[in-house]
Amino acid sequence: MKIKNFRWWIVGLLALVTAINYLDRQNFPLVYSEIRNTIPISDSQYGLLSSLFLLAYGTMYAVGGRIIDVLGSKIGYAIIVVWWSLANILHGFVSNIMGLGISRFLLGMGEGGCFPASAKVVSEWFPQKERSYAFGIFNTGSSIGAIVAPILIFLIVSSTGSWRWTFIIFGLTGILWVLLWMKMFNLPAKSKYITVEEKHFIEVERSLEQGNDKSNIPWIKLFQYRKLWGLLMMKFLTDAAWYFFIFWLPKYLIDARGLDIKGIGAYAWIPYVFAGLGSFVGGWLSSYLIKKHFSLDISRKISLGIAAALLPASLFITSTSSLLIAIFFFGLAMMGHQFFSTIVQTLAVDMFPSKVVGSVSGLVGCFGTYGGMIFSLIIGFVIQNHGYTPAFIVSGILHPLSFLLLFLIVKKIEPVKV
Repeated sequence: MKIKNFRWWIVGLLALVTAINYLDRQNFPLVYSEIRNTIPISDSQYGLLSSLFLLAYGTMYAVGGRIIDVLGSKIGYAIIVVWWSLANILHGFVSNIMGLGISRFLLGMGEGGCFPASAKVVSEWFPQKERSYAFGIFNTGSSIGAIVAPILIFLIVSSTGSWRWTFIIFGLTGILWVLLWMKMFNLPAKSKYITVEEKHFIEVERSLEQGNDKSNIPWIKLFQYRKLWGLLMMKFLTDAAWYFFIFWLPKYLIDARGLDIKGIGAYAWIPYVFAGLGSFVGGWLSSYLIKKHFSLDISRKISLGIAAALLPASLFITSTSSLLIAIFFFGLAMMGHQFFSTIVQTLAVDMFPSKVVGSVSGLVGCFGTYGGMIFSLIIGFVIQNHGYTPAFIVSGILHPLSFLLLFLIVKKIEPVKV
């Protein structure tokens, strides 16, 4: 059976697995208040657990990108989703802090391959003028997963009486996605669902792009490109803020606002609505500007500049602000990040040949996650001794600083000369 515009069904599958990815990673922060009744966890230990996840996540981001390039997007994606789903289920059977640490590390190993795999798929199925929009759609899945997570977790814990079932149920959901992926996905040239017209459109558009699949760069030689170093530094700074927001938001609501799991379920989803809007609008705006004949360079920079300007909203999250005001500014900051992140992920596809997109995206994500890991390690001790205010101040300035690095290091956004 042929399906018209099947490439948008593919991006829908990517959005779905990204939602599952965020369901799984947000599970632990959201049930923290329940887990600590069974397993005591201090602020510094919480920061360490977050860093263990990020250490594995960042390392696998780079390695996973290379695995995807070698195995191909179909088999490679299936393997990483099965891995992280089983690791998530493992959380439901641990009984001490060491068990949590091992589970978080294994989960990070699997989840690290998600975004480079999606970048690879987008490079295979979408021409340049549609890529940022495709990235925006699948990246919206992260917000959808985070939006529904508090509600689903509250319902599961309330009905089963145990936080353990949340990990088991969400892990099984990932296994079901793999079955759907193996049935529906293939490269455009081999897909049984794509129409002749759409296949021709993809082939013609991609053949016109500079550097289209004709050059294969050894992994280590990627580091000779200045533009790669620019992307690495930008992600290193901005993901530090993002991982602080997503991992510490539930804990902030417990510590500073006195909420229980029901209260977290009522409020923690709201900032992710803003984040989802940021992903979608960021991807749409950049693609829209290109269609209006703005250059690739200008369209991406306009979008990144708007996004970076939203992050200082976190400076307004203070102890004197009301809960709703704090949630609103959390939302603005998270919207800015997802707006920014959608475009940065697209830059890897814009500037490097498709054959190495998985590797480039993996390296960029790896550096970003290491930034989050280092920040999480430090911020756990800072919050324990000085409260949340310093963390909000630093998180608010990292994206504007990253935007400046774009002009200093990357300079012009264009395909690299291989």
